Amino acid sequence: MSETISKLLAVKGMQDVLPEQIAPWQHLEAAIRLIMHNYAYEEIRMPILERTQLFKRSIGEVTDIVEKEMYTFADQNGESLSLRPEGTAGCVRAGIEHSLFRNQQQQKLWYLGPMCRYERPQKGRYRQFTQFGVEAFNLPGPDVDAEQLALCARLWKMLQIDHFVTLQINSIGDMQSRNAYKQKLISYFQDNIASLDEDSKRRLNSNPLRILDSKNPDMQQLISNAPVLLDYIDTASRQHFEELQSILTTIGIKFTVNPRIVRGLDYYNRTVFEWVSDQLGSQSAVCAGGRYDSLVEMLGGPNTQGVGFAMGLERVLLLLEIAQQNITNNIDGYLICTGEAAYAKRLIIAEQIRNQLPNFCLFTNMGTGSFTSLFKKADKSGSKVALIVGDDEIANNTVSVKFLRNDGPQLQVAIDQIQTILGDI
Repeated sequence: MSETISKLLAVKGMQDVLPEQIAPWQHLEAAIRLIMHNYAYEEIRMPILERTQLFKRSIGEVTDIVEKEMYTFADQNGESLSLRPEGTAGCVRAGIEHSLFRNQQQQKLWYLGPMCRYERPQKGRYRQFTQFGVEAFNLPGPDVDAEQLALCARLWKMLQIDHFVTLQINSIGDMQSRNAYKQKLISYFQDNIASLDEDSKRRLNSNPLRILDSKNPDMQQLISNAPVLLDYIDTASRQHFEELQSILTTIGIKFTVNPRIVRGLDYYNRTVFEWVSDQLGSQSAVCAGGRYDSLVEMLGGPNTQGVGFAMGLERVLLLLEIAQQNITNNIDGYLICTGEAAYAKRLIIAEQIRNQLPNFCLFTNMGTGSFTSLFKKADKSGSKVALIVGDDEIANNTVSVKFLRNDGPQLQVAIDQIQTILGDI
């Protein structure tokens, strides 16, 4: 008796994007590429696998990402490798390896691709997700922080979801002032140890700032009464933050100062920010980032200031869905051929049309059938026009054009003149 073959399914938390779902993805990716071109950021592509030590040194060994969420394994040489959980560390590693930061060279980079974290899957948050990230190097002033926030604001407006997102900013100062604040925070939480959950107790001495990110509703009052980091930041960081707020006000970017934003990764300093939405439930952050002026040096590179952000595309796509934007990839033309002579020449005809209309999306029906059934398929496809070739058209070297989305008359045009009718579609 043969063995029963079990059905193979996608790994939990890793999603297929099917053809009927792809149009919003392409719409969003095209908007991102246009915005990056507008702001003269250059694309960089990094491998999805990196040495595990890269993330331990950059993100921090006592963060949730490194402790709980990374997909880590030993390769056949026994080297520990990890699927990238975020893009900044890999971008910095690439910059150091290829000397992009030498002689204080300014770099404005962006990337787009899959990241992996072993999280609890939920709508808009998966174990493999697509991240868009932006990084700028050797630009120490608050003006580049503001530029990146303006870039985000322009993207939201282009996508017509700007009414769904708001900007929250904070400054976490330099390492010295942050360490002083950590001691105040540890003392405060130790005085209230009975009110901490087990996860917060574990973080108390290793990473107390992360307690401020807790979503536990029983701890929100305790967190709201905790010391505020802005009260402890150094003078230079305070001035940087004030200048940033002034620039944002001048260029018309609305924001709220949220002193509880600390970011979950160890490498941040000074500016931190989040774009948040009240449309996504408890996971409100759509885009987040900030400054990391010591990360390049921490990873073995030259003294290089950095600032950047990242957003998960799945969460942005949820906002597009909530906004009820009907984004489709309808084809432009549906080629219907009837009769043996037309069947024999349909690929030649299709290529003649594409030669004249290089941006025209043409579906060529490869099957046979009655004209009525083929025309119904053309209409159901969402195509703007049906291009019909039968015996008469073959004899006259023409194509009949029937507009499917309006009541215009059916036209007949020479094949080599098709662009005169369809050039504007």
